[in-house]
Amino acid sequence: MKSHPNRRQFITGAAALGAAAMVPGARADHHGETSGKVELPKLTHTVFFWLKNPDSQEDRDKLIEGLQTLRQIETVRGLHIGVPASTEKREVVDNSYQVSELMLFDSVEDQDAYQVDPIHKKFVDEYAHLWRKVVVYDSLSV
Repeated sequence: MKSHPNRRQFITGAAALGAAAMVPGARADHHGETSGKVELPKLTHTVFFWLKNPDSQEDRDKLIEGLQTLRQIETVRGLHIGVPASTEKREVVDNSYQVSELMLFDSVEDQDAYQVDPIHKKFVDEYAHLWRKVVVYDSLSV
């Protein structure tokens, strides 16, 4: 009898594949394991933004423009900027935010350096007026 991966295995594998796609030179097999010389970053920094004017396309685009500048920070290994997907509405899905970012770092120290980097500080200074709420989830790979 052929075994099928459970949901947790699927989600873990999909996350690893997605993270690998963000890192130049990284490769992942169908089990989510990396191969080659590049390892996946150890820390993910996920941020959700709720805009003061949630229906403003202009404000959303300005925030995205500002987030793009964070790619210049040396310790950022990968950056994905997104907006809510029009996926199935379920109780566990929160798509009330307007913009999200997912950053990859090699270590907690690299993420700490990002927080005090002048480019990040400039981003906060120039774009904080656009959002009313920010939620951050940081996690280490296990």
